[in-house]
Amino acid sequence: MTQCRICGSEGAHRSYVAREMMLGLRSEHRYFQCMDCECLQIEQIPDNLADYYPDHYYSYRAPGGSGNPLQKALTRMRDSYEITGKNLPGRIMHLLAPNAKLATLRPLQLSQDARILDVGCGAGILLHSLRETGFHNLLGIDPFNRDDIVYPNGLRIEKRDIFSEQGQWDLVMFHHSFEHLTDQQAHLQQAFKLLQPGGAALVRLPTVSSYVWQEYGVNWVQLDAPRHLYLHSLKSMERLAQQCGFLSERVVYDSNALQFWGSKQYEQDIPLRDPRSWTESPENSLFTAKQIRHFEQRAQELNALNQGDQAAFYLRKPA
Repeated sequence: MTQCRICGSEGAHRSYVAREMMLGLRSEHRYFQCMDCECLQIEQIPDNLADYYPDHYYSYRAPGGSGNPLQKALTRMRDSYEITGKNLPGRIMHLLAPNAKLATLRPLQLSQDARILDVGCGAGILLHSLRETGFHNLLGIDPFNRDDIVYPNGLRIEKRDIFSEQGQWDLVMFHHSFEHLTDQQAHLQQAFKLLQPGGAALVRLPTVSSYVWQEYGVNWVQLDAPRHLYLHSLKSMERLAQQCGFLSERVVYDSNALQFWGSKQYEQDIPLRDPRSWTESPENSLFTAKQIRHFEQRAQELNALNQGDQAAFYLRKPA
């Protein structure tokens, strides 16, 4: 009998074997999906989990940026539009090159004085964009970074975890970091503790409450074994939020074309970091640019139907 780590349900939960396919290691890892709360979770966390996060892992990449003042100004206007929904030139830039991650902050209606903590932020790309648009009460933390980071614009990213933090915050964010955390309840309870009354937690993660999990199963690109320890359902995230004292305000699906082209590649045994992968070499991949555009359109359709493969969960600490 296996016990779900989220809801405690015991039983003959359905099991799966998934391979590591981002790096192409193809090591096998067993998962089970709780028959009650529907959370998909790894059966045994590998002892060598750190080995699956090499130095070139994508979240460690530092923010890029052109030295061109005009380009910087246009990027700031675009990012300001993503956060606020205002700024006409920024809207035009959004249509040309959207920043979907920043757009998930818009429902929170943040002021530039908002105190924002980003947990598991890697090199802090999102916080860097916020700093460039005028937000100043920002801190990023990630225990897996090599060292602390201080950017020329004053942004600090510190090498430590959420349990070392003592401050009070208006927003605590987990942007595709929460699914990597071993103790889900402890981390969300700590976020609750650090929030001011009325503050919010924003948790963005892949979800099994999606079309592609049903369609592709263990070839679903965002299962991402063994790095993703928990793939939540709507039901399991709701239960976890309640356990930690949060009110669930809304869920917004924000998936993209990756769910299709990545999963189709895995079906063909092509890793994400393979020379034949769309992300590495589009000209050598299975897909045309037209197909990728179709996948993106299909992703937006699924988001509108609440069936995309990732979502933003907006949780509120009671005032």
